[in-house]
Amino acid sequence: MDKMALWSGRHTTMASNSKPCLYLHRQDLRLEDNPALTAAIDSGRPVIPVFVWAPEEQGDWSPGAASRWWLHHSLSRLAEAYKKLNVELLFFKGKTAEVVDRLIAENDVEAVYWNRRYEPAAVEHDKQLKQSLKDREIEVHSFNGALLCEPWEVETQQGDPYQVFTPFWKSVRQKIKPGKPLNAPKEMQSAKIKVKSCQLDDFGLLPKLDWADAFTDTWTPGEEGAREKLSEFIKNGIDDYKEQRDFPAGRGTSRLSPHLHLGEISPTQVWHAVEVHLNRKRKNDGQPGADSYLSEIGWREFGYHILYHFPKTTDKALKSNFEGFPWKYSKKNLRQWQKGNTGYPIVDAGMRELWETGWMHNRVRMIVGSFLTKDLLLSWKKGAQWFWDTLVDADLANNTLGWQWVAGSGADAAPYFRIFNPILQAERYDPKGEYVRRWVPELADLPDKWIHKPWEAPDEVLEKAGVTLGETYPEPMVDHFEARDAALGIYKKIK
Repeated sequence: MDKMALWSGRHTTMASNSKPCLYLHRQDLRLEDNPALTAAIDSGRPVIPVFVWAPEEQGDWSPGAASRWWLHHSLSRLAEAYKKLNVELLFFKGKTAEVVDRLIAENDVEAVYWNRRYEPAAVEHDKQLKQSLKDREIEVHSFNGALLCEPWEVETQQGDPYQVFTPFWKSVRQKIKPGKPLNAPKEMQSAKIKVKSCQLDDFGLLPKLDWADAFTDTWTPGEEGAREKLSEFIKNGIDDYKEQRDFPAGRGTSRLSPHLHLGEISPTQVWHAVEVHLNRKRKNDGQPGADSYLSEIGWREFGYHILYHFPKTTDKALKSNFEGFPWKYSKKNLRQWQKGNTGYPIVDAGMRELWETGWMHNRVRMIVGSFLTKDLLLSWKKGAQWFWDTLVDADLANNTLGWQWVAGSGADAAPYFRIFNPILQAERYDPKGEYVRRWVPELADLPDKWIHKPWEAPDEVLEKAGVTLGETYPEPMVDHFEARDAALGIYKKIK
């Protein structure tokens, strides 16, 4: 069937003598606190909400497999939310400009609304689309629906973009005071239109293999799922966030990242919910858990700030001296890391959690990232590409920022001598081995003393636990201390 050959079947009445407007959904899959949608409705025009699946317009970073799984379910729930308003969310495949042109021509559209994007390819695409529409005297209205502060609104005293987080976040905190989120529409005036559209299933977003089956046990994509996740975290986690955020066996983090990535919830909504909580507790100043959590929202902002001002960092090191770094590519080593067969339990636990759930705890992301770039001397780009395909929260700005940070090549980067010791990190943040036992069950019967370094366990302990190194669980790929010394030597030269 032709990808544009299905006809839309739901119609509502257009107000007489009122031309409709288009609202383009992209990474803003929500009705609440949606400035572009609110403005479109407030214009008094009938609104045609549209989602166009055009992955090629995102350049080399079209959504990975895990993100596509999430996108499918998020769009399905968004369509259901529109149905409650007696409005149909229209789906299209193809080039956005061509879809918009057809809708304008066939429905006498006089205005187009969207929330801004900040990824390099998306920025360029939207600039071209906006200019094309303006040249034809079509109104274009774009809004900030994704960030607390636009990337160009924050700069150093010298007028440059920030490259260090702490002064950046201090500047943002002084500049912004997020207001109350916009309400979701209770009703919408939609247009009676006849267009060739497609069905959500025609996007082919769901995997053909069953690797994502466990995702449904872990996640609830969509705006309602985002609100529930935030409410649960505010109620049960935020007060202890500062103390518990680094322990992967617990539930000390909000797990809102995939919801924020596709805009099922906005940072303004998160901020407001935290403030309401603090006011109830009368701890609006200096509440450690809340302050620490809001700084993580700030780190997300920082990622977009860096990506906007330094768009080439998706593929090139921010620090130019790292472009000549002698990475040692090994397909075998990369595959062992990807599959969670490195012989270092905390690393393997993280990589297996990622594969099964589409997510990994942030502390563990730093550990596995350091292991890839500094123990194995594999390029951060290989890690970024794997995370991009397997993370449900594969956000280009923060994925890039995180990988360049851990490699030492990016903004506010870890100093070259910071090389995470996977044994010490595991013993500190998974002291009883709960996280490792969950994701590396072949080691589950080892005592706490040996769970993070089974190669040092006495033979009788291994035998009792049913562990045979090299058979039931791999020997370490590398000696961490030897690898660390080799990496330090290279990093010193680069520095």
